Amino acid sequence: MWSYIKKYLHVAVIAAAFMVGEVLMDLIQPGLMSRIVDDGVLGTSSGGIGNLEIVWSVGLQMIVLVLFGGLCGSLNNVFVHIASQNIGNEMRKDCFRRIMTFSFPQTAQYGTGSLVTRVTNDITQVQNFISLFIRGMIRTSMLTFGSMYFMFRLNHRFGLVVICGFPFIVGVLAVCLSLANPLFIRLQAELDRINAIMQEDVSGIRIIKACVREAYEKLRFGKANDALIRTQLHVLTIFAFMNPIVNVLMYVVVAVILMLGSYEVGMGSATPGQIMAAITYTTQLLNGILMLVMLFQGISRGYASWKRVKEILLSEPQLRDGGFDGKTALHGRIELRDVSFAYPGSRQEILSHVNLTIEPGETVAIMGATGCGKSTLMNLIPRFYDVTGGAVLVDGVDVREYDLKALRGKIAVALQKSELFSVSIAENIAWGREDAPRGDIERAAGIAQADEFIRSTPEGYDTMVAERGTSLSGGQKQRISIARAVVKDAEILIFDDSTSALDLKTEADLYAALKAENPKSTKVIIAQRIASVRRADRIVVLEGGHIAACGTHDGLMASCAAYRDIVDSQMGEEEPHE
Repeated sequence: MWSYIKKYLHVAVIAAAFMVGEVLMDLIQPGLMSRIVDDGVLGTSSGGIGNLEIVWSVGLQMIVLVLFGGLCGSLNNVFVHIASQNIGNEMRKDCFRRIMTFSFPQTAQYGTGSLVTRVTNDITQVQNFISLFIRGMIRTSMLTFGSMYFMFRLNHRFGLVVICGFPFIVGVLAVCLSLANPLFIRLQAELDRINAIMQEDVSGIRIIKACVREAYEKLRFGKANDALIRTQLHVLTIFAFMNPIVNVLMYVVVAVILMLGSYEVGMGSATPGQIMAAITYTTQLLNGILMLVMLFQGISRGYASWKRVKEILLSEPQLRDGGFDGKTALHGRIELRDVSFAYPGSRQEILSHVNLTIEPGETVAIMGATGCGKSTLMNLIPRFYDVTGGAVLVDGVDVREYDLKALRGKIAVALQKSELFSVSIAENIAWGREDAPRGDIERAAGIAQADEFIRSTPEGYDTMVAERGTSLSGGQKQRISIARAVVKDAEILIFDDSTSALDLKTEADLYAALKAENPKSTKVIIAQRIASVRRADRIVVLEGGHIAACGTHDGLMASCAAYRDIVDSQMGEEEPHE
């Protein structure tokens, strides 16, 4: 945390200086009040005759000091917020930057809900922790030990009474905090769970309604929320007992001071003003200790959150950049050399000893049953995952040797599930290439067969897309995603079942336009429909993680039983579009 704090240490020091000024004004007040009572009102030093001048002069001093203390307190708040908000801002940006470097397994390891909680709620708790530390630690320690010091100066017996009660109060605080601290980590974990359910249910609201599962999801969310409330109540119950016990101990101290003071006033060794000042100092001491309670509570929770944030900040990306910029290799050749792959934490191989070479400009389609490894193979080319055996080469270079940005700059991907953002249609397409001019955006939309429907929208390419693309149909979203891949003008185009929501004619027009406009790009098409792949230069049939066959449509019809079975099952759908 120090690496963030030191950047704003000068601001924190200024805030601390103003806090010292505010607390000093509070500590001086009881002594001045004692003088007003004893010398100005009771006249203990002048034979019982009061002195109005003392009341006025000392009273004015108190007013000036109060105003100065208020100004110091306000400036302290300003500088504390400047420091804590800037520290939280940098921490949040660094966390997000680190999350953007995570591989898919790392993202899955934390979970979306947990990552959201850490970047939002946890960093807010850290900001509060820093604010409390700068403001609360100085104020609390000065009020506590300053009150004791001035109490000793006023009357050493009163000081001894306070010191005798202090260990009991500290003991209560220590016991309660030791019970509460472990609960703060659990509290944040349960908040993770709630955020995860919220994220899942909001993104999957359509299927929840389609399956009439609203009641189940309400129950699931209710259980998670109940667990959060139980933990929160456990924490609050601990502090609910702690505060009254501390108050009782402090009021016992006040009562003892009053009894001792009345005795000393009767003996003539103390004055009423001293008694009033002693009670005021005791009240300040009480406030200091109560603030200490809140301080340790906030610091405990903030530190628990910091440990969770630190996990993100110290996490190293699992996929390391190789450093090769790829500038000398601009062809689009793909080679899978004896590739095997199993997902992290699983021993079952999805791909096993796969060998395949795709030449620049070639269109290769990959087919196979569900779960045979088609999408997994696609994920290895842009290095979303690392192979567990063998190597994937792009333009003759192992993808592990590439700079990730350079590698993925050579590859454009369109997925079956189209991810759109809450910006205009043009901006969604330009996501593939942020400097793309409007002409290139419209050209890419034309190739993707999206130009016509885009122009029919109220504001054309400037029409805003609703969150997650809910304002568009499935086919419209897929065509925008394809346009996003096309506008990137990459050497390798990967379509992972990205035309599944298109009718066969639109799909045929798309591939025809793509072949005419981008003849040099290497195209890898993963599809379930024969109509989507039959015109490819080669068709690869995957079966159980192995390549069962590879060839043209006619060649596979003659030699591959698995391919013929797929064709026979789809023949009725395909024939009208011959």
